[in-house]
Amino acid sequence: MRAAYDDPPYLGQAQKHYQSDEVDHEALITELETYDAWALSCSTPSLHILVPMVPREVRVMAWVKPFCIFKPNVNPAYAWEPVFVKAGRKRTRAQSTVRDWVSANITLKTGLVGAKPPEFARWLFDVLNLEPSDEFYDLFPGTGRVTEAWERFQETPRQAILV
Repeated sequence: MRAAYDDPPYLGQAQKHYQSDEVDHEALITELETYDAWALSCSTPSLHILVPMVPREVRVMAWVKPFCIFKPNVNPAYAWEPVFVKAGRKRTRAQSTVRDWVSANITLKTGLVGAKPPEFARWLFDVLNLEPSDEFYDLFPGTGRVTEAWERFQETPRQAILV
C-alpha cells in the first residue's frame, strides 16, 4: 500500500512562519488522492475552507495537545489540530481499535513551528493501518521527525497504541 502524510504550512501561515508562498491545498488534496491512504494536518480556522475539498469518506480526527502555547488575547486556546484521514486498509476485528484522536504534547526547540511529536506519528501509522512493508511518503518533511518515526516503525512494528 502507498500512503502519504502532508503537514504543509497552514492556511495564512506560510509567509509568517516559513517565508514561503501559500500552499495550494486543492492541488495538494488532488495529489493525496493518488495514494491508497493519506492524512493531512491543518488548523481549526481552516476547516470551513478545507472540508468541502476532501472526499466524503475522509474522516476528521484530532491531535489534542495537553501542553500547548497559550497566546495573549487568544481565548479559548488552540489546543487541538484537525487531521483529515483517508485510510486505505480496513482494520480487522482481531486488531485493536484506534481512537480518532491522539493526546500528545507539542514539540519544543525543533527549529520548526508545528513539528509533530513521535507519539503523533505512531498514532498516524496506526490510524492508516500501515504495515512495515508499505510505502510511506512524508510530503512536507519539515524536521524529518515523521520520516524518522516511520523508519523506527519499520524496524519495530507493534499493534495499535492505545492512548
